[in-house]
Formats: sequence, C-alpha cells, structure tokens
Amino acid sequence: MQSFRTELENQVVEKDILELERKIFQFKNQEIDEEKFRSLRLARGVYGQRQQGVQMIRIKIPYGKITARQLRRIAAVSDEYSNGNLHITTRQDIQIHYVALERTPELWETLEKDNITLREACGNTVRNVTASIFAGVDTNEPFDVSPYAHAFFEYFLRNPICQELGRKFKAAFSSSDADDALSFAHDLGFIPKIKNNKKGVKVLLGGGIGSQPRAADVIFDFLEEDQFIPFSEAVIRVFDKYGERNRRNKARMKFLVKEVGVEQFLEWVAEERKIIPHDSYPIVFEEAQIKNTDLFHSQTDTQSDAYQKWLKTNVVAQKQDGLVSVGIAVKTGDFSSKTARKLADIIEAFSGDDTRLSVSQSILLRHVRKENLPALYENLQQLGMTRIGFHKVNDIVACPGTDTCNLGISSSMGLANKLQEIIEDEYENVITDHKLDIKISGCMNACGQHTLANIGFQGMTMKVNGLIAPATQLLLGGGVLGNGEGRFADKVLKTPSKKTPDVLRWILNDFEENQNNETFNAYYDRKTTDYFYQNLKHFSDTTELQSDDFVDWGAKEKYKKAIGIGECAGVTIDLVQTLLFEAEESLELALESKTAMQWSDSIYYAYSAQIKAAKALLTTVKAKTNSHHSIKVAFDEHFKEYGENEGTTFEESVGKMNQEAPTESFTNTYLEQAHQLINWIKNKRNEQ
Repeated sequence: MQSFRTELENQVVEKDILELERKIFQFKNQEIDEEKFRSLRLARGVYGQRQQGVQMIRIKIPYGKITARQLRRIAAVSDEYSNGNLHITTRQDIQIHYVALERTPELWETLEKDNITLREACGNTVRNVTASIFAGVDTNEPFDVSPYAHAFFEYFLRNPICQELGRKFKAAFSSSDADDALSFAHDLGFIPKIKNNKKGVKVLLGGGIGSQPRAADVIFDFLEEDQFIPFSEAVIRVFDKYGERNRRNKARMKFLVKEVGVEQFLEWVAEERKIIPHDSYPIVFEEAQIKNTDLFHSQTDTQSDAYQKWLKTNVVAQKQDGLVSVGIAVKTGDFSSKTARKLADIIEAFSGDDTRLSVSQSILLRHVRKENLPALYENLQQLGMTRIGFHKVNDIVACPGTDTCNLGISSSMGLANKLQEIIEDEYENVITDHKLDIKISGCMNACGQHTLANIGFQGMTMKVNGLIAPATQLLLGGGVLGNGEGRFADKVLKTPSKKTPDVLRWILNDFEENQNNETFNAYYDRKTTDYFYQNLKHFSDTTELQSDDFVDWGAKEKYKKAIGIGECAGVTIDLVQTLLFEAEESLELALESKTAMQWSDSIYYAYSAQIKAAKALLTTVKAKTNSHHSIKVAFDEHFKEYGENEGTTFEESVGKMNQEAPTESFTNTYLEQAHQLINWIKNKRNEQ
C-alpha cells in the first residue's frame, strides 16, 4: 500500500501515522474486527460520532498552550477536512467534527507540521494533561507549573505503560492554592509548593467526577519536584496492573483506590518504584520569554459603560508589572476557522504568543500591555469577542450532548445558548458583581463538569403519558474550596427541560434578593437543599405539558431517546484470536524497543504480551480476568501444567520484571520467556 506521506522528519510520528493508515485499510477490507480497530483509532484521537460515517477528531493541546501558528494550522485543517468549526473542550483540547475516516492520517500529518498531535487524545490512555491557564502569570503562584505539565505530557506520550489501561487517566496542575485546575477531581492532581527553598508539589490521588464523584486523597503535602514523574509512573503502573477491565462503569482509578484503600495502593506504588527507569526526574525550568509588543492606538471610548464592564469582568492583572491577561468568553466553546485566523493575527500583535485554552471552554490572551487594552478591545470587538463575563455565570460550560456525542441524552449546547441569552438579557448585574458558574452535561458522565458547578444541569428524560420528554437534573452547591479540596454539587430535583429557564430565573432572583454579600455556595448552604426543593418542586409537574415540551432545545422534531455506543474510553476485547494477535504485536514492539536499547520499554511490552496471551487462553474457561492481577492468579489456577513444566508459576515468572533491574541481559531473558509463553499458549489453544 502506497503511503501519501513524504514530508515528516520525525520517524516516531511517521510510524504512528502509517500504522493508523494501515489499520484503516485493514478495517475497510475486513482484515481486523471493529472492536480491535476502535481501540487503535481512539488512542489516536479518532472518535466515532453520533452521525454515521463521520468522525470527531480530538486535537491534543497540552495544558491548553497554543501558538498563533498552531491556531492557523488547526483552522486550515478544519476547513480542509471538517466543517470550519473549532470546539474547545473541558480538557483544553480542540475538537473538529464530520471528518471522513479515510482522511484522518492525512489530517494528522498536516497537524504535525506545527507539532500538534492526536496521539492519546481519546481511549484508555493518559489523556491530555490540564493546567491552570494562569500558570506563569498568577500573582499568587509559588512558581510556574507549565514546565511540570509539559514534562508530564512528554514523558507519558507513547509510553508503553499507559497505552492500554483499563480506563482513561487524567492529571491536572494548578498554579496556586486557588486550585482552578480542579486537582481534587483528578486521578492525579498537583499544586505547587515551596519548602525549605525547594520546589515541589502537593500530590492528590484517586479523584474523579462522573455519576459517582470522589474527592482525591492527599498523598503528599510536599513532594520534591524531581520525584513527581517517578511517582506518577508508579501510580499508572499500579492502575494498569490492578485496575478493573471488564466492568467499564467501575474501571476508573478512583474505584480501585476506594476498594483497596490508600494504604494498600501506596504499598503497590512502592513496589513499582523499584523497577521504573528513573529514581529522579529533574524538571528543566526555563524562564518564559515574554515578547515585546508594539504600542497601538485606537478610537475606543475607554469611559464607555461597555468598555468598563469588559475591563471588570475580562481583564486580570499578571504578576509581571505592566502586563495583564485578557479573557475571551467563547459561547459553548465554539468558534469558526475564519475567526481563529483573525484571532491568531491579534495574538501575534498584542500578546506573547502564549495563549491558553481554558477548562471552561474559553480563551486567555496573556502578556498584554496595559496601554494596549483599548486597541485590543477594538480588534476583538470586530470579531465579536468582547462579550463580558470571562468565567462568569454567562460563560456556561456545556458538553456537545446530542449534537454529536453517542452518549448524549439531551441538547446541552442548546440549553446553554438559551440560558446564556436569559442571563445576558435579564441578569447583567449578576455577571458583573458575582462569581458563580453554570455547567451542563448531556448525560451522567459529566464531560460538562456539572457535578463541580455552583449551578449544574444534567441531561435526562421523563416519561409522560407514554411519551418521552427531555429533562434536566438540577444540582447546586459544587465548586472549589482551595488547596486540593472541593465539593460536589447536590442533586435537588428533575424538571422538564423546557422549564429549566424558569428554574434558573427563580434561583438567580432569590440569590439577588437574599444573599448577604456572600458567595453562591454560602447562600446555598445557609438556605439548605430542602429550601430549594420546596420552592422549585412545582416546576417538576408534568400534568400540563405542551407539545413543545417534547421537543429538545434547538430541535424541530419530537424528542427520541437514542444512545449509541460510548467511546470516551475503549472497549474490552475478549476474542481469543484478537488477544493473541495483540500479544504478538506487543512482542514485536518489545523487540523494536530492545533494538533501540530502550530496556525498560522493551520489558514492559514483553510483560504486556504475556498478560494478553494469558487472557486469551483464560477466555476459554470460566475465569476472572478483570485485572492484570486476577489474570495472573487465574492462569496458575486453571493451567497449572504451565508452572509444572517451567518449574515456576506464571505469576512468578511474569513478576520477574518487578525484581530485576532493566538491563540488556534481563531484557533478553524476559523477551525469550514471553516468546516461549505465547508459543505454549498457542499450542494449548490448538489442543482445545
């Protein structure tokens, strides 16, 4: 098969793209099954859409940092391969939609010309690392965590230990104790600290949101900076070995930590620390270079009400004298490729080309000279990007919902647009005078982070007289407490979706009338959940619904509940031949890593090959195979003859990687062991 590619110099990236192209060809020719292909493409950012025959492409933007050149490249790709729309996600990625599967390798190659990757943006991998958009400019930060987030991204990208986890894995870095990166709601969270004049991080582990949110446990109040990468690798290795793999709804790391307890989990981490390739991993810290910009003049009336409100709600002072950051509130995270190109010009003219995409789906321009604010306002105004309320109540977070997502139950974005319209038309003073947020998810998986919101809405349904109406679950009282602590919102009641605007109006009216110069959550706590339930329960009444109540926001036809196969993580594959095929692929990768003298990587690929091969044989008997640990135990139980022939148990032979240093000699021995095991299992399968 002839490759289309001729221009990339990075051989690792080249191989990755060629592999995707080859697997697409095999899939189209029915040489590999859909389940196997899905797992591969997800790890390369190619995600099935609600609409048949097209893909969503998730573009990985580590900690949201994007340059003007990269923004132009993504805009061009969206025009060429998609529909000209860019969507910012709550993990600081950019998504484009309606892409033909056959064109994804070419699309990826085009992005890589400006060092933009799709790798591990989806699937059961370490997902895009997120970080505070104010890292490096935060007036309260001990130091800039951007290099730490970047080191984390680079270290785990294509790392063999995290290519086929039981479920996705998420990490976040906050810039200060304000914890605006939500460290408490991540598998691993980090907050910068200084102790005895040394840099380090507070470490949190085992958090998550979704239908069963869990606050992370504090593991270290202070861990020196050269230790957080080795610790993170050990954590991911533990999750890979012991994490659930069959029951998808119990496969996130938070469930493993909750089940075995923090003490047992850390004992396993300590065991893994003995075999990872780095005892120490120093972070290379270079002071960020801030670009000098010209002084621009404008005709902006700086005393106008509109400009003053924009200054109040969208401009934040930086720790660098004379510089500010400017927030752009992006409606539901969507902006066009045409707007992106013009914004790239503005970035180059007014800021240091270090723009950040936020977890709230908006944009932060950094390093703007105060004197240039009027001119910047004028330029942004021409793009329609001076809407007041950056990260305020009208800057609503919303997942794609039923617009494109397979799992969507309701139209998150349609509801967000309606609520934003109401707030900006009727509650401008709430935007300018208060700090509260609204987040909307189209299903219980919480991609819109509704469980972390002051005011959250989750898409649901109601059955009324044999018909199904779109509905929303109201949640109140979520948010960040600071320094690694947070709170998850309480469920209050469910209402027909078309009554949600009136629910919000009641809440905002009551807040304005009854708050005593306090935060929304303080007001909510004082009033109690029951107060809101009693005052809002009449909105749940379904006795007099009209025909419009059975039509979702932005739709024209009556609502139909249609949920496809979710792809926000991979799928569990139990076909014997597929697993044996995967085992042999892992063994090939082990040999390639050995040739490159990457001993640790080679050993891990060989370990993975043995686990996959063992699972393949175990699928032919009634055995527990929901984790690597259970596979080892079950193999020795069901196939004792292997241990009798080898003079050692399967668990002991595979576990040698935990006792031996990653040397060339041990690599050779361990690979030979893996090769012999796979042959033994093939012969056993043939006997069956």
